[in-house]
Amino acid sequence: MDWGPLLLTLKLALLTTFLLFFVSVPIAYSLAYSRGKLKPVFEALISLPLVLPPTVLGFYLLISFSPSSVIGEFLNDWIGLQLVFSFEGLVFASILYSLPFMVQPLQAGLSSLPQNLKHASNLLGKSDFVTLFKVLLPNIKPSILTGIVLSFTHTIGEFGVVLMIGGNIPDKTRVASVAIFEEVESLNYETAHYYSAILLLVTFIILVFTFTLNRRLQKNNSLW
Repeated sequence: MDWGPLLLTLKLALLTTFLLFFVSVPIAYSLAYSRGKLKPVFEALISLPLVLPPTVLGFYLLISFSPSSVIGEFLNDWIGLQLVFSFEGLVFASILYSLPFMVQPLQAGLSSLPQNLKHASNLLGKSDFVTLFKVLLPNIKPSILTGIVLSFTHTIGEFGVVLMIGGNIPDKTRVASVAIFEEVESLNYETAHYYSAILLLVTFIILVFTFTLNRRLQKNNSLW
């Protein structure tokens, strides 16, 4: 069995989750405290990957960033970046596709905090940036953990998006889900079983650890 797809999947999931956290925090903060009329529109846009077939998003990303498109040509000529059939493209697509899995838990956690917590920090002269990272986020650790785990495990299980934007290039874009599909197509069920069993075991362990840690965090919060 080739361990390359599993290692590439782990690398993709870790990098995507890390970048997605810093992308999602300001978005979740804005949605949690926004009262604008366009808030439902932005929430719908972010939530689209939850209901949209992955191949639809992957198709439009493929069209948008192909070398023949305006965006793809600009990225290639001026930045030297090619997102189609590259690992960078997998990361970008994974961030978009996993965005609601990070944003929604963070938004729910921030919305559940008492309003006077933020106001008190502002009255003490703390900026919104300091208030967010020093006051608000430390009080929603279960929500942060949920967002991180959901984003990580969701990235591990991606198939349609990564196949459309990345293809099946060994050691470059051939992640575990694509490798399983290829092995099944080739009737190599034994190898497909190994890949599937490893992913099943890893995600199960992660979820058990998450539920256990979340219970402890919630118990500690209730004591305060």
